[in-house]
Amino acid sequence: MKKITNDSLLRAARGEATDRVPVWYMRQAGRSQPEYRKLKEKYSLFEITHQPELCAYVTRLPVENYGVDAAVLYKDIMTPLPALGIDVEIQAGKGPVIHNPIETLKDVEKLGELHPEADVPYVLKTIEILAQEQLTVPLIGFSGAPFTLSSYMIEGGPSKDYKKTKAFMYSESKAWFALMEKLADMIIVYVKAQIKAGASAIQIFDSWVGALNAEDYHTYIKPVMQRIFSELRKENAPLIMFGVGASHLISEWDELPLNVIGLDWRMPIGQARKMGISKALQGNMDPAVLLAPWEIIEQKAAAILEEGMKKPGYIFNLGHGVFPQVQPDILKKLTAFIHVYSEQHLLKKKEKM
Repeated sequence: MKKITNDSLLRAARGEATDRVPVWYMRQAGRSQPEYRKLKEKYSLFEITHQPELCAYVTRLPVENYGVDAAVLYKDIMTPLPALGIDVEIQAGKGPVIHNPIETLKDVEKLGELHPEADVPYVLKTIEILAQEQLTVPLIGFSGAPFTLSSYMIEGGPSKDYKKTKAFMYSESKAWFALMEKLADMIIVYVKAQIKAGASAIQIFDSWVGALNAEDYHTYIKPVMQRIFSELRKENAPLIMFGVGASHLISEWDELPLNVIGLDWRMPIGQARKMGISKALQGNMDPAVLLAPWEIIEQKAAAILEEGMKKPGYIFNLGHGVFPQVQPDILKKLTAFIHVYSEQHLLKKKEKM
């Protein structure tokens, strides 16, 4: 296995001091990269992810082009669902569409199990290629979380209000909790296989769980998340939690056995710390800022860094994914700025001690 020579992200995730703030960007692989766009003229997302050498190339590109401190595996959160019997299609301009949505307890009981080596060997092979041959920074693997995955499975695709999902949760509690456990089983097996293949850290995306209030999260979601993170904690890989519009849930997340809480742009880092959040933090520039003039980007990044660096255990990221319209040169320039600015700041801090 190729040695990780830059482990700043892993150290920050564990709350340790670093010489500079580590940075990576959600959706850094693909989308805005010209090399990726050229590939997409020939291959679909499905075709890229099913070709390990090609997928490894897309995954490592941001490390080479931007100088970020981690790679994030290029794949989709829907990847493991077909193994359970879910008929999912990624439609351009719409996203995941489920052709056999979950409606009853019987539908839940019919769901199968994930056997990663047999069902998603291409994912594991991609990780092995990156970990053994190509990366000297950590590779972040990931999975969708039960609520977000179930929202697609119940709604039949993307939703703005998640009313079907919530109605199912409230009115079919036996089926709901059975579905949560089925998905937990899948996530645990899937993530453990990624770590075994060579992933150094894991992010759990509960992208749409912010649609729930804190009381419902505590009742319907937190128990299954407690189980998932308790099992994954045994693997000794840092665990990151992230959701959009979920600032009201971070106190619940702080009680879970995970390492890092990812903040979106709505919750200032300083405010999270004032709330008593004890875990390492990741975030949280508004992705739209990357479309502004450089002076604005620099100003916003500096303000976020100032808050983040007040305590060890901070990773710079966006508050959601990179937009396709973002210029790659901006991400490269921002990464360099974060490294230089934080290195100078942390050196001065060390000298004063």
